[in-house]
Amino acid sequence: MKYLRILMTGILLSMAMFSLCACGRERPASPDQIHVGVTYYNQSDTFLNELLVSFKEQLDTFGSGHSMTPVTIRDAAGSQRTQNDQVKELIDAGCNVLCVNLVERADPSEIIDIARNHNVPIIFFNREPVKEDMMQWDALYYVGADAKQSGVMQGELAAEAILSNSRIDRNRDGKIQYVVLEGEPGHQDAIIRTENAVETLKNKGIVLEKLGNGIANWNRAQAQNRMEQMLAQYQNKIELVLANNDDMALGAIDAYEKTNLTESAYPVFFGIDGTQVGLEAVLDDKLSGTVYNDKEGQAAAMAELAVALATGEGMEDMEFENDKYIYLPYAEITKDNAGQFLTEEALRKYNQNGSSY
Repeated sequence: MKYLRILMTGILLSMAMFSLCACGRERPASPDQIHVGVTYYNQSDTFLNELLVSFKEQLDTFGSGHSMTPVTIRDAAGSQRTQNDQVKELIDAGCNVLCVNLVERADPSEIIDIARNHNVPIIFFNREPVKEDMMQWDALYYVGADAKQSGVMQGELAAEAILSNSRIDRNRDGKIQYVVLEGEPGHQDAIIRTENAVETLKNKGIVLEKLGNGIANWNRAQAQNRMEQMLAQYQNKIELVLANNDDMALGAIDAYEKTNLTESAYPVFFGIDGTQVGLEAVLDDKLSGTVYNDKEGQAAAMAELAVALATGEGMEDMEFENDKYIYLPYAEITKDNAGQFLTEEALRKYNQNGSSY
């Protein structure tokens, strides 16, 4: 009997320890606890870094009055496998809401499965999963912007510049010779931005002749390299550069500034995103225009949604499209309004020290 009692006690203790360990893995949150985990595709992306700075600030605002744990941010360094592992680690660390900027937008299933098994909702941002994947679970959301709108606006800005300045058509052949700097091959936003920018230019009556394109993966240094290659091939024939984001537009400008060409032989450059360096380049007449991707609005929507998901309060106040999507509008940026989109601190530094682009 004594041995039986000892055996039963051991079994009960083992069951208790197993239960505690299981709770440690699941990390159920109290209704007031907010612990957000973020993983994003690559820390070299200027726009995302600025968005996440704003997100942390916004989370402090929307999370006031609740028990807040510092936001945990992980860089997936361009690896989907790494990002999948990071999601597991963030959940094990106690995160009760995940914000995920996918490395591969068409490959979120493992992340979704992990989160669903632990009942941790996901806010995807900036890189929109395909519709079928968003329907896998009712605790999946997306915050971002409409890529088509950004392409249309870039085309409108370029068309306005061309129609108002005949000198852009340097060879006077009635056509605009152009090149494109694209993001990742096959990436939805890159394809949509390019197609709609070009289509809008044509709809505005601009006759175009495409000389070439380069894949630069949203990266300034890669864009400089691709632009140098196209410069060697086309020399001073290029009259317009359309870039899928500001970093690539700035990389193209870097390539030109390494040549012996005078600025009168430069093409006009257009970007998308309205990053701080992009806005400063517009103010400096380096970049002819960009399209502002509302990082503050997206950050605020992510923060408000994260708090609502963690606490169970305020979901009824959120405005969704199709119950899952929040889209923030873009805005066209020229030299006339670029300063309005810089933060007060950035504008003060710009006025004191000039551009840092």
